[in-house]
Amino acid sequence: MRGAKAQKNKRMNIAKEIMEKAKKQVANISINKKDLWLMGIMLYWAEGAKEMDNGRSTGIRFSNSDPFMLLLFRKWLIDVCNVSLHDIKYEIYIHENSANNLGEVKKYWSNCLGEKIDRFPLVYFKKFKVKTNRKRIGREYFGLLNIRVIKNTHLNREIRGWIEGINNYRWRVV
Repeated sequence: MRGAKAQKNKRMNIAKEIMEKAKKQVANISINKKDLWLMGIMLYWAEGAKEMDNGRSTGIRFSNSDPFMLLLFRKWLIDVCNVSLHDIKYEIYIHENSANNLGEVKKYWSNCLGEKIDRFPLVYFKKFKVKTNRKRIGREYFGLLNIRVIKNTHLNREIRGWIEGINNYRWRVV
């Protein structure tokens, strides 16, 4: 047991050193508007709602549980896409067994995004499965946050065009 614990501590220390070195490397990289534009497109491509070819109109919807990713996406909406903060809405998705913890969940997202609690009025409850492999449960579980832009179906189509343009014309990455 002591040997396994020593190996784990060694691994953890090495990982910490690598991460600290990487953080320092990032400090020397400047990000311009073009970089932010590309970062936001990649985020939306991975986690955003896409409109189907012959489907109904779809507005901008981006869901994630990582506060930093949500902050970056919101920055992209405001700085690159010129979306007003007033047009950004938040929706919380949590498991129904966390309903008693709703006040803490709203407070968590409020603190993470620097928004007032009343900016999180919509909460959707997902059915809870007793058997779960999720690591964050109970007091450590804050659900998923959905960022939605109202009245902006055309922006979703523009983003789709940007994604297709990156793939088909600019860099031919796929």
